[in-house]
Amino acid sequence: MRFKFAWLVLMFAPMIIIAQELNLSGYARNYTGALLQSGGEYSIVQNTFNLNIEQSRGKVAFKANPYIYQYPGQEMEFALREAYMDMLFASIDVRIGKQQIIWGKADGVFITDIVSPKDLSEFLLRDFDEIRMGVTGVKFDYYKNDNTFELVWLPAFSPTIMPAEDGLWFPRLNLAAPATMNATQEVTASLENSEVFAKFSGIRSAIDFELMAGFAWDDDPTMHMTKHLDPQTMQLSSLTVNPEHHRLTLGGGSFSATVGPLVLRGEGAFYSGKYFNSADPKYSGAVVEKNYLHYLLGLDHTLWNWNLSGQFIQQAIMDYEDSIDQDAYENTLTFLARRDFLRETLTLELFSYVGLNNSDALIRPRLFYDLSDGFELQFGANIFTGDTGSFGQYDENDMVYAKVKYSF
Repeated sequence: MRFKFAWLVLMFAPMIIIAQELNLSGYARNYTGALLQSGGEYSIVQNTFNLNIEQSRGKVAFKANPYIYQYPGQEMEFALREAYMDMLFASIDVRIGKQQIIWGKADGVFITDIVSPKDLSEFLLRDFDEIRMGVTGVKFDYYKNDNTFELVWLPAFSPTIMPAEDGLWFPRLNLAAPATMNATQEVTASLENSEVFAKFSGIRSAIDFELMAGFAWDDDPTMHMTKHLDPQTMQLSSLTVNPEHHRLTLGGGSFSATVGPLVLRGEGAFYSGKYFNSADPKYSGAVVEKNYLHYLLGLDHTLWNWNLSGQFIQQAIMDYEDSIDQDAYENTLTFLARRDFLRETLTLELFSYVGLNNSDALIRPRLFYDLSDGFELQFGANIFTGDTGSFGQYDENDMVYAKVKYSF
């Protein structure tokens, strides 16, 4: 801990000295949440310091985004979300280093927005600029009139950060026997194992659209399972679970169009090489490879000063087999309502995910209040309903929380 603190001082001291040449911004935040069950046990107590350091000189620029998470009684977590350099030319931009890359038109859902992996250590409850992780790579943008060609190369694979096995947000596996969970198989950093993505985007008078393709690793591991039988009864006695990542080839796109008073949005991607768990004994590791479609349609509208948005999302497994653990079609709705009051100092928001297959939901009411310039209070709740499904599995994790944030 002393070494880390000294290292932070040494790193930031030169920046403070030359601060007049840098653009510094960021925030300090306290985030405290309590469970509605378990006698009000704290679900999180977190102090955050987030710093953006930027500078631009002619045709070159850089940005660094270090941050600190501090939890009482735990070692301080220090990391870099972004640290990259830009080279700017007449019609081409090149970005090298660790960067967040955001694609697509969806709200709260990752379909074509899969270049930057996710930090799911707190499920989907963090702000999305904290859920998206930075990836080390090179991004080329070529601009031609109202069109942009984007090429991304990632030399090393970065997986999704999963919740701790002993934490609140570790998913239920619903296994048929006691299991031993092994460490996730690592993808060796090499030229052969690198990832590449490409996107074409255009802006027209009536529509904005993107077309994308990628050859990548599945950020979320597949749970390969080895069954162990009792030698006397020959019944299943235990399992060994080996999480592994697999290659994916994907293509898709998104669009946004204004239709009268409405904004129509759509996004979809076709995945080749996706693996799913199966109960069919003929499949090694209890997994089967299938093609997979993930898409959404959404509508945005403003009514009586309320910003309203709804999305229908479907995940479909091609050539489905009844032995697959997941449904052939998984359907989800999202709904967002947001309005500002008191000269935009007070904001009310409600965002909900509704799982149609399992009748489960995550309901997230929030209130934001700008107490003074740069000083914000936020109060909210995360309410889970249902017994099964992506959201119902956390039915006992209902929580209320408060955030106090100072931005500079």
